[in-house]
Amino acid sequence: MSDVTLREVVDALETLYPPDSAADWDQVGLVTGDLDQPVRRIAFALDPTLAVIEEARDWDANLLVTHHPLLLRGVHSVATTSAKGASVTHLVVSDIALYVAHTNADVADPGVSSVLADALGLTSQRPLTTIGPYAAGRVGELSSPVSLAEFADAVAGALPPTAGGIRVSGDPEGMVRSVAVMGGSGDDQFEAVRASGADVYVTADLRHHPVLEAREEARGGTPYLIDAGHWATESLWLASAERRLLAELEEDPSAPARVETRISSIRTEPWTFVVAANSAGLGADSPGGVS
Repeated sequence: MSDVTLREVVDALETLYPPDSAADWDQVGLVTGDLDQPVRRIAFALDPTLAVIEEARDWDANLLVTHHPLLLRGVHSVATTSAKGASVTHLVVSDIALYVAHTNADVADPGVSSVLADALGLTSQRPLTTIGPYAAGRVGELSSPVSLAEFADAVAGALPPTAGGIRVSGDPEGMVRSVAVMGGSGDDQFEAVRASGADVYVTADLRHHPVLEAREEARGGTPYLIDAGHWATESLWLASAERRLLAELEEDPSAPARVETRISSIRTEPWTFVVAANSAGLGADSPGGVS
């Protein structure tokens, strides 16, 4: 039984997540590695942090597949005096290839947002918007209407737990059925959300001014907003990527495995704890973001 080469794995990943579908500012594809090297163990993680790389090394991984790029912006040194330099050095010294699928995984189908929509139980899914020629985000329907508070609880239950939890803007008793989602940062899509007719928008990295303006436009009504965290809304994609890659490599479950895979156990969201949530007295009866 011949070894799988990195070239074969890269070809499979680029079939699933074509690099030319990535945003023009993005840096995707192979970062380190020799295309002819054998690949027996593949680790998946959202971020190529030092801890994730160490975990991959301790597992004797030959390839680390991440969603977020390691070298999105230019660097002029890979000395271990910087975290970026140490990351590259540790990958190379440990003979671990690094492959990144970022915005090309965002617009894939299934991709980051469709996996999130599936996790929330949305049916009749359609694109929320387009980025260039590619569909991005999802809009779908719940099986029956629920209150915003109930839906927020369902979101919390569907996603991995985080330090920051779920932030919600809207009437807790307001009813929602149509849901828009965008995994990762999504506060540049409020116009598309309004056009979609969604009752609530689930995304991450919501900033003060865009959110305040969006809630002012809603006059206290829909679309309500849920910030579920960047890491949480995107990390569900890893299991999908793992399954799809093994299928693309035509791994036979009944035969001895040519490659092993695992998803990193390390939570790479940067937050560790919160203090005094809701201490301002904005309780369940406050719609938030309304003047």
